[in-house]
Amino acid sequence: MQRREFIKNTTLCAVAVSATGFVSFDGKKYIGDCETTSDILGPFYRPNSPLRTSLIINGAKGEHIELSGSILNNDCSTACKNAKVELWHCDGEGVYDNSTDEFRYRGTTYSDEKGHYIFNTILPVPYDAGGGLIRPAHFHMMITADGYPPLVTQLYFSGDDKIQKDPWASSPVAKKRILEVQNLGNGTKKVVFNASLSGKISAESASIDQLSGLYISEADANTTEIFKNKDHLWVKNEVFGNQFEFAGNNTFRYPDASNAMQWTLQFEIMKNGKIKLTESMQEGAEEKKVRVSIKEK
Repeated sequence: MQRREFIKNTTLCAVAVSATGFVSFDGKKYIGDCETTSDILGPFYRPNSPLRTSLIINGAKGEHIELSGSILNNDCSTACKNAKVELWHCDGEGVYDNSTDEFRYRGTTYSDEKGHYIFNTILPVPYDAGGGLIRPAHFHMMITADGYPPLVTQLYFSGDDKIQKDPWASSPVAKKRILEVQNLGNGTKKVVFNASLSGKISAESASIDQLSGLYISEADANTTEIFKNKDHLWVKNEVFGNQFEFAGNNTFRYPDASNAMQWTLQFEIMKNGKIKLTESMQEGAEEKKVRVSIKEK
């Protein structure tokens, strides 16, 4: 795998981390033999969810379901031990807990010696995401393990008639993440999800530190706040933030596997030491929006 430079200028100089395992670059994206595909992080991620495997709330609406599986290394066969697995989803009314100390339907666990993990929770329901989009029922998952970039993904359920019209769930790369729901004899349900991790090029942590900060638009004084979390670059939103993937050439992209949203951050280190951010976004057939912002020293 060829090494790449991220930014090479007066105050910012770093190289990317090489990919490992069964991963190659096909000219457009990094692909692997067996790695689990990523999906949008969504706007409702909250860090530091409690360490627990049961998310069930007594008396709350929802069908009980067990989610279990194994986390594998990038050789597709050996167990990835002590991988951090974060799970979050909406409640039985389609609502996320974005603010309370209870972290309802949010939890963290770690894979055991065999790479196994388990959660007991409820089956989430479809909900109105606005703009005429009804999202199918889904789990959100983030897997973090030593030597790998965090895997952010979503899990869907077979038989959900909302999948076909959802730009993310209907994407070909999501096919292996549409899980078969098993009905157990005690009236509960079960799904199994096994994840294979993969490496890919990431911007160096020190570079993201340099880019982090508040950017002010030249045109309308609107702001964009960049910050680092788990050695990745994020854009702050009202809940926590959106994670971006390093794409080379001073550029980060929002990892939308369906390509329904094209959101790009292009950084430029100016001669006066300031950093210029050109932020472009396009959703579907909508006109591309571009905003130029400056971060002070």
